[in-house]
Amino acid sequence: MQNMPELVYRFAEALREVLDARTPRGVEGNWVQSGVDELGWEALRHAWRRDVRQWEHALDEVDGLLLRLLDRLPVLAAAADADAVHVRTFRVPELERLQHATAAALVAQRYGAAGLRAVVADEEAPVARRYFAFHALAERHRESDWPLFARYLTPDAHHAFVGTAAEAARFYPEHSPSALLMELFDAARGDLHLREFLSPRILESLCVLGEPVTLEFFRELLTAGHTHHLPDHCEVTRALVMVRRLTGRLEPNAKYGDLAAPEVEEALDQAEREFERAREALNPVVVI
Repeated sequence: MQNMPELVYRFAEALREVLDARTPRGVEGNWVQSGVDELGWEALRHAWRRDVRQWEHALDEVDGLLLRLLDRLPVLAAAADADAVHVRTFRVPELERLQHATAAALVAQRYGAAGLRAVVADEEAPVARRYFAFHALAERHRESDWPLFARYLTPDAHHAFVGTAAEAARFYPEHSPSALLMELFDAARGDLHLREFLSPRILESLCVLGEPVTLEFFRELLTAGHTHHLPDHCEVTRALVMVRRLTGRLEPNAKYGDLAAPEVEEALDQAEREFERAREALNPVVVI
C-alpha cells in the first residue's frame, strides 16, 4: 500500500495531465490513462481517516486544481459532439464530487473531527460537502461520534447519510446498534429502491456485529429476503451465512432447495470470505 502523501502527489499530477488537455477527447484519454478517479478516492480515503498537518499543503494544491478543472471543462466540453457530451455527463460531476470530498479532507487536516462535525451541522453548506464530512467522521469512527450516527439511522433522513450511518454502526458494538439497524431495515422494506440501497449496508454491519439477538431476523430473511447473483447484494445469502454462524447449521431458504449439495457450502464459504474482507470498508455514496 502506498503512503498517503505519495497518493496525494500522484493525484495532483493526474489532475494536471487532465488540465493540460486541449480537447474533450484529450480530457478523456488523459483521465483514463492517469486513473484520476481511482487514484483520487484512494488518496482521499487516507486523508479522511487521519489528520496530519503536513498533508494539508498537498491537499490544498489538489483542491485548487479541481477548482480550475471545474472552471475550464464545462467551457471546453460545451459542444454537442459525443466526446464533449461524455465529459459533461460523466467527468464534470465526478470532479464536483472529488472537489467536495477534498474540501472535507482539508477540513479534517486543518481542524480535525471538530471541524468535520461543524461542516455536517452547517445546513447552508452544499449537501455533498456536508455528506463527505459525515463520511470522513465515519472513516474515523471515534467513540464520541456515535450519537451523530445514531441520529441518522432513520429512513426520513437523506439517503446518503443514512447509508453511511448504517455502515458506521458496525464500529460501535458497545452501543448494541443491531436493534436500530433491524428497525431501519423494517422501515425500508416497503420502498424497493431504498431497500436495495440500504440492505447491503445494514446487513454487512449486522454481520460484523454478529449479535445473537439478530438470529430470528436473519431466519425470517431466509424465506422473505431478496435474492441476487452477487453475494453482497443477496439478502438470503447474508442470512444463510449468519444463521450458520450463529447456529452451526443450514436451514431451509428461498435460494437453495438441496442443502446437502456440496456447492451450497462452497458458495457460502466463498461469500463469507468476501464479507470478511469488506468488514471495515466504507463505500462513499454518489451525491451531486
